[in-house]
Amino acid sequence: MIDEAKRKAIVVLEHCVRPVGFFASGLPGGYEAVWARDSMIASLGASLLGKKFQIPFRKSLELLGKNQGEFGQTPNAIGSYNVERGSDVTFNAIDANLWYIIGHHVYKKTYNDNSLYSRYRPSLKKALTWLKFQDPNNDSLIVQQPTSDWQDAFPHKYGRAISTQALYYVALKFEGEKKRAEKLKKIVNGEIEKYLSLYDAKLGYYRPWRWKTHNKFEEGEYWFDTFGNLMAIVTGLTTPKIAKSILVYIDKQKINRPYPCKAIYPPIKRGDKEWQEYFEDCEAREPYAYLNGGIWPFIGGFYVAALVKVGEFNKAESELAKLAEANKLYANLPTDFITNKLKNLKTNFWGFQEWLHGQTGKPAGGSNPYQAWSAGMYVYAYECVKRKKVFYF
Repeated sequence: MIDEAKRKAIVVLEHCVRPVGFFASGLPGGYEAVWARDSMIASLGASLLGKKFQIPFRKSLELLGKNQGEFGQTPNAIGSYNVERGSDVTFNAIDANLWYIIGHHVYKKTYNDNSLYSRYRPSLKKALTWLKFQDPNNDSLIVQQPTSDWQDAFPHKYGRAISTQALYYVALKFEGEKKRAEKLKKIVNGEIEKYLSLYDAKLGYYRPWRWKTHNKFEEGEYWFDTFGNLMAIVTGLTTPKIAKSILVYIDKQKINRPYPCKAIYPPIKRGDKEWQEYFEDCEAREPYAYLNGGIWPFIGGFYVAALVKVGEFNKAESELAKLAEANKLYANLPTDFITNKLKNLKTNFWGFQEWLHGQTGKPAGGSNPYQAWSAGMYVYAYECVKRKKVFYF
């Protein structure tokens, strides 16, 4: 199952390749555009397959760089996937800059090729400068607007978010800003300037986000952000003690079941103080659906990598098997795809869905199959387990 899943993941990545780079989805009617985060996350795994996907990885980086904003902002997505937006280039994301920087360093290291990095060095400097301007308190932590990272429709978080700090930490290290990165790490972990810390020792994990404190009133929430906490482990932002505490919490709350891993825990319900009226406008309005506690296989890939990071190799392999099972499930297949390309659907097709229901584990109606980041992160997790090391971070 584990090995077959890798072979099927490669097929998905092949379907996501376009002349301009990696599309987020490989089937008609999916996300037919290049997203900064999706293409770079997919490339984490694709880059471990020799030179097979070097060209789409490079093309994705080039496309992002060529469409960079005036002040250094990297596009969130490029493509005509949504005619209502009135433009093929959309921004409005803070993590696009982060993944753009990370992607360039992964490419340079993987292929031992400095030419692309050298050519886009001015662009990367602008991207990092733009990020530094998102630090209004001049404390080395960057601040974001609501729904401006991968959770772009739910939940409502702003200010200093753990997922963004983890990505910023590694981007700073890659760009040689080690002093700034270490200050960020100390603040987030509560070693200095504790009023800004995101780690909560009573909870045993990083809070998803926090902003200002007004005496007894505070802007911030306490639900578990799975991607943010796992990314903190993978990038080395955590201490060994914090990393262990996070993984224990995931096991205790079964965030890795029925498959790894639910996006948040617990789900936010109507009537909760975290609830916002606009949540009704997306599939996250129901608990365990979409971003509201739905299972996202790409996060499962980071979970497996986090287990490898702390040396839990046997558990990492068993969770990789669960992730393979999750990626085999499918839904929402275009009729022409089934008719023209598949003779035996149940035998040949693996879904590599965007997300699964957090309780049943089944692909839901709004989930898209053949997701680049689901496939790429499976390959990444597979290689981390097989080689007993976490790559790049």
